[in-house]
Amino acid sequence: MDDDQLLRYSRHIMLKELGYPGQLRLLDARVLILGIGGLGSPAAMYLAASGIGHLVLVDFDTVDASNLQRQIAFNTHDIGDTKVEAAAKTLVKMNPDIDVRGLHGDISIESLASEISAADVVLDCTDNFNARDRINELCVQSGTPLVSGAAIRFDGQISVFDPRLESSPCYRCLYPEGTDEDDTCSNRGILSPVVGIIGSAQAVEALKLLTSIGETLCGRLLILDALRMEWRSIQLHRDPNCPVCSRQGSRTTTRSF
Repeated sequence: MDDDQLLRYSRHIMLKELGYPGQLRLLDARVLILGIGGLGSPAAMYLAASGIGHLVLVDFDTVDASNLQRQIAFNTHDIGDTKVEAAAKTLVKMNPDIDVRGLHGDISIESLASEISAADVVLDCTDNFNARDRINELCVQSGTPLVSGAAIRFDGQISVFDPRLESSPCYRCLYPEGTDEDDTCSNRGILSPVVGIIGSAQAVEALKLLTSIGETLCGRLLILDALRMEWRSIQLHRDPNCPVCSRQGSRTTTRSF
């Protein structure tokens, strides 16, 4: 690190659990963020500010006015631009030292699998079960840690699925039957700071995974009720009959993302 970087990351370096070696790990790290919306925006901004050396952003959408209530990586002037391009501009302005690459539009399973395999950590910030299911499968197959977040109305949840650990459940263990595809922010609404809380927590878990500090949320589901401002923690266990992560072997998907 040069003098400018030492100053920029000085508050990280002061943390004895993280320190200089931990910050070097972050500068060398590669994080894949899938979905640059309400969750992906704060997660990406905190990871960029923290000095993640390589960020890859994936999103198929463009910025519209309804996004601005909660998707803090964008502003009014970004309306009509692709989310990955608009977010990349924001992140590079925050931290010009980092490398940010955006992938816009539908990408093939093969391309997604390649990006997941190349990443040190994947953040699932998408908002539908089919995407989450496919991302989970590919993370299990590649052995890449997955930080999964979700939020709707006044509620949020976050967990970590780490296929490197024998005891870790996967996303399919949590939702073996899937979820309601209509249960999205666009259909049900969302209180804007809720996605900020969950997205920021996803960034925290990613930083912990990358630097091997603390205890991650692997094996736990953390649930937020923002109306009461209460958190609950639920233990998660690996399903021995899970079609994705059980010893019978992960299935291979050929669907598009």
